[in-house]
Order: sequence, then structure tokens, then C-alpha cells
Amino acid sequence: MNPAEYQAMYRVEDTLWWYQGMRRISSVLIGDRMTPGSRILDAGCGTGGNLAWIDGDTPRLGKHRTGFGVDLSEKAMGFCQARNLERVAQASVCDLPFASESFDGLLSFDVIYHLGVTSDLAALREAARVLRPGGWALIRVPAFDALLSAHDAAVHTRERYRLASLKERVSAAGLVIERATYANTLLFPIAAISRMIRRPSHEPGEPSSDVRPASGTAQAIGSLALRLEALALERASLPFGLSAIVLATRPREVPR
Repeated sequence: MNPAEYQAMYRVEDTLWWYQGMRRISSVLIGDRMTPGSRILDAGCGTGGNLAWIDGDTPRLGKHRTGFGVDLSEKAMGFCQARNLERVAQASVCDLPFASESFDGLLSFDVIYHLGVTSDLAALREAARVLRPGGWALIRVPAFDALLSAHDAAVHTRERYRLASLKERVSAAGLVIERATYANTLLFPIAAISRMIRRPSHEPGEPSSDVRPASGTAQAIGSLALRLEALALERASLPFGLSAIVLATRPREVPR
């Protein structure tokens, strides 16, 4: 990502409706898999907000679990240190610095689509390698190449996925898909129009992303939309959205 994006993320990651809402959705999809004593890897932890969430106690996820994080960016490591997160390492998600079968669960939130990830399949195979047999992985990526915009230029997007293509690559890595859905559905029409208007520009200067503080009205509307989606996802998957998400598990033998 552009270096300035890490500062922008760190500033809003604990409070912005999008981050809060996506954690709520993730909680629904993970269900009761974060059992006491679980070791969870955040593969591409960024500035550490989700890693702090893993370590924290929440009614749905319970407590007594241990989070680990990796990120390729030195800036990201600096922000993790500012959060006093100790179990973090600067490394590529394509070459995780952990022994095989080290983790009970793994999160990969908006990571494998980056230009800096040389191969999404290699990253997914590494995820499978470090999971214990029966361990789970929650993989989230942005959806639909038609929505490429200035935001994607700022965060160095290689591609946006359809759910079918994400499922195909997760399966090719040797993981068994348990659940697949889109998310960010209710706000999709507004966001889609905005994204298509803000196409990547060839003008000089660094593009800026959509990561910024929201007005009170936007915060309330976004929070309500994702809260409703979380409730809906307890019963069914969503047919389209700005994000594609797969929950998968590692079988006893992973293809190499």
C-alpha cells in the first residue's frame, strides 16, 4: 500500500463503522471455532486492529485465545508496536515464519489481492500448511473487478474477486470450503456508483483510499447496514456485495 494508508488505517481501525461491522460479520462466520486456548494467526495484520480484537474478550468469541500476526510492511510493524502487540513478525504471507501445523485458526482480511503478494495461491497454501488438521481459515477479499477505483490504486490492488474464483483458489490450496458468501451487500449500490465514478486516475500524485473518518450520519448508516447483514448471515449467505468471504478448514492431508 501507499505508506500514508497505514497511518490512515491506524487512525480509524478501532472506530470506523466498516472495521467494526466486518469484525461483527467475521464473528458470525467463525462461530464457536475460537475455543479457549486457540492459537490464531492474522496473516497480513496491517496496523494490528484485528490482532488486538483476537486477543481481546468478546461475548461471541469468548476469551483465552492467543493471536499472532505477520505483515510485510515495516510501517505496519511500527503501528503494531504502538498497540503493544508482541507476537508479530515482519514477513510475507507467501513464506510464513512458522512451523507446519502451528495454528488452530487463521485470518486473512483483504491481503491476498495486493500487488505485493506475488501469488495468492502460494499464500493460501502457506495458510493451509501452518494450520493444524481440522484448523480453520477465514479469507476475505474485495469483490468484482468492475469496481476498481482510486481506492484500489491507493492500496495497490492486483485484482478484485468473484466468489467463485476465490473458492476455486482456496480449494486448489488444499482447504475444504465450509461457507462462502459475499458481504457489504446493503450498501453495494451506493458504493458501486461511487467506485465507478472514482476510476483510477493517471494524474500525477498518490491516489487516496476510502479509509477516512466518517460523518456521524455515515457512521450510523454503515453500522446499521453491517449489523443487519451480520444477523442475516446467521441464517443464509448473501448473493453479492463489495467483499467475498470464504471459511475453510484444513483436512488431514494437504496437497503439495
